[in-house]
Amino acid sequence: MEFPDREAVPESQEAAPIRPWTIEPVDAVSGVGSDIETGLTAVEADLRLQRDGPNELTETDPPTLLRRFVAQFSDPLVGLLLGAIVVSLLAWWSAGADDVPVESIVIAIIVLANAWIGVWQEGRAIDAVAALRRLAALHSRVIRDGRTVVVASSDLVVGDIVTLGEGDAVAADARVVNNYGIEVSEAALTGESLPVAKSIGALPYDCIVAERANMVFSGTAVTKGRATVVVTATAHRTEVGRIADLIEQSSNDRTPLQRQIDQLSKWLGVTVVVLAVIVVGAIFATSDISTSTDALDALLVAVSLAVAAVPEGLPAILTVVLALGVQRMAGHQAIVKRLLSVETLGAASVICSDKTGTLTRNEMTAIRLAVAAGDADVSGVGYVPSGAITVASSDSLPTDESDESIADDLWQLLRAGVAANDASLELDPVEGDAEEQWTTNGDPTEIALLVAARKHAAAPIADAIPDRVDEMPFDSDRKLMTTLHGPGPDGRWEQYTKGAPDVLVRRCTHELRAGRAVELTEVARGRIDDVINDYADDGLRTLAMARRHHDRRPDQLDGDHEQGLTLLGIVGIADPAKADVLPVIAEAERAGVRTVMVTGDHPRTARAIGRTLGMNVEGDAVVAGDELIGAANVGPMIERASVFARVAPEDKLNIVEAYQRNGHIVAMTGDGVNDAPALRQADIGVAMGRAGTEVARDAADMILADDDFSTIVQAIREGREIFADIRKFLRYLLASNCGEVLVMIIGVLAAGPLGLAVAGEGIAVPLLATQILWINLLTDSALALALGVDPSVDDVMSEPPRRMDEP
Repeated sequence: MEFPDREAVPESQEAAPIRPWTIEPVDAVSGVGSDIETGLTAVEADLRLQRDGPNELTETDPPTLLRRFVAQFSDPLVGLLLGAIVVSLLAWWSAGADDVPVESIVIAIIVLANAWIGVWQEGRAIDAVAALRRLAALHSRVIRDGRTVVVASSDLVVGDIVTLGEGDAVAADARVVNNYGIEVSEAALTGESLPVAKSIGALPYDCIVAERANMVFSGTAVTKGRATVVVTATAHRTEVGRIADLIEQSSNDRTPLQRQIDQLSKWLGVTVVVLAVIVVGAIFATSDISTSTDALDALLVAVSLAVAAVPEGLPAILTVVLALGVQRMAGHQAIVKRLLSVETLGAASVICSDKTGTLTRNEMTAIRLAVAAGDADVSGVGYVPSGAITVASSDSLPTDESDESIADDLWQLLRAGVAANDASLELDPVEGDAEEQWTTNGDPTEIALLVAARKHAAAPIADAIPDRVDEMPFDSDRKLMTTLHGPGPDGRWEQYTKGAPDVLVRRCTHELRAGRAVELTEVARGRIDDVINDYADDGLRTLAMARRHHDRRPDQLDGDHEQGLTLLGIVGIADPAKADVLPVIAEAERAGVRTVMVTGDHPRTARAIGRTLGMNVEGDAVVAGDELIGAANVGPMIERASVFARVAPEDKLNIVEAYQRNGHIVAMTGDGVNDAPALRQADIGVAMGRAGTEVARDAADMILADDDFSTIVQAIREGREIFADIRKFLRYLLASNCGEVLVMIIGVLAAGPLGLAVAGEGIAVPLLATQILWINLLTDSALALALGVDPSVDDVMSEPPRRMDEP
């Protein structure tokens, strides 16, 4: 068993260099026959547009209403009833067609009613590709003939030079040529929860989408900075286009219940045909069949036998039972798009869950702080500044250096995080006793710093910081951001720098300890490295903060000013797990349902998050996406895994397929564009209603309106109870129909010996087809429906998922 090569994509148009991220910007531009200053000519752009087609994802027309209606007649049971209608009409015609063909009309009404019920069950067709198409920006700024013009994004072609700024949507895959601190939100595409800072340098050939820092991708959005890029792929050649192709290739198989009902239908069909042949043969052998009317009467006996064996009320009762389950799920904030999906989730044995926004809050939170004199823990999660900062440990300090001194150092650390910050955190006006509401705007990491500062001091720290007079924006090559403030009360200017610890610490010569700048020794550097490694092992993202004082204002900040700094400390930031997820995962485990985390995060981060969720993350329980490509035997690997990290959209799809090949019923949760193919392939796809993209919601079978993972486990419980009810009413219907079949067989064959058959008056039958339909629809169905809504008396979550070969 092997996963396919994720790069094996059919060529649909001439494109830029095969791997544009592996070459320098100038080569990327020349490779597509363009010019960074003048761009393409209007004539050349038009030729390329005619050659490659518009920058749009082609839409697949959904099945028409007529086609969906006709498809309902493929069921074997429906075929039996259609045959019964034909035979009944023949008998009516041969008898002179003097009266109304009641049997034929009643059976036809039943068949048509069941067909319309089936069409209604299907609901709205999945249109994920159309949603992907709507992700494209409406217009883009491009350079053509040396001038900047605005064109429809559908008119972008390979080689176009596009300028991007904060707030712009990216409409095509492109190579970054000039970078001015641009950051792009790629969460919907890669699952990366933080905006990605872009660079311009060449990257290795084999880096995955999430690591291509010199590329921007269609369907993402610019959150900060600006850049000039050259388009390298449009339409279906983009990463979003490849996902659209994966969605179309993904099967949307019938649910387990549908497959089992199909098997029951085939079994009943074969049984009815065999019985009908036996009974009709016995009639011909024991009765005087001398006219065509007598032969048609014998066939009408077969019709009645078929009507007696087929539980006509089954589709209607099944629909009612499932619809009631859907209503109950709606009360639990779960919107079910297909009725049968509720029961399918009850059969799930594996939940493949996205991490960001599903298992975690998708709100970056500073949870650890480290200064020279000790560490501190930050309580509270999310973007509401409720919590406190508590000193967790401290070095042995002189007696005059108390915890208050550590608190002062922490204040300076957080002050730097507030100063070198472009985000905002504001308290909304509230009336009466209403709960506090906070509005945030900006980079999630910077918001986390503002929230932590609020927890340390009730008054905004920003009020004590002089005005910003200069800055050096974050740059992915420097990995630093610097701001200049002043003059302060002492007449000096304050410089604050934040950035990656591995870069910033090297530029520091001192560290702040109990309010004094002391020399940063090699021992201290080793201690800082230990802190950074510990934070990384715990799955935290780390930021370092430093400052520098200037007696006079620098003319202009430059790289020289980011030297000789005083290190203030390290901040550990995480996207914390939701508080209620741990017990829910434990409950699912008790019910025999494995929860597997599938994320684009680094394996180290994924392992740490998995550990906080109570998952087994030791040894080979954490599998990286690149380990799946070309693996000789994936089956045992996925059975051992609890966490899949650094996965691409193809990996998610293949993980679901691998579990299905191993005999599992798979529920897949997700919220991003990159989740859509797997959501559609899974036996039941579950999308997030609040944080989810439209693409994910359209590809899913169920939507969680509250984005609450516990709702999935509640749906599993509901699905199991529904299946138990279906089994109860189905047993009743089949038992009742078996009695009718026996009455028909015994009555017809015993009519002669009992003296009930009169010569010349046709064949005696104990029940007409219309009488049997009356019994099945009005008497049996009411009792079966009562069984279908009977509350469960057993703890359905104490048993493992049912076997798929269980009848």
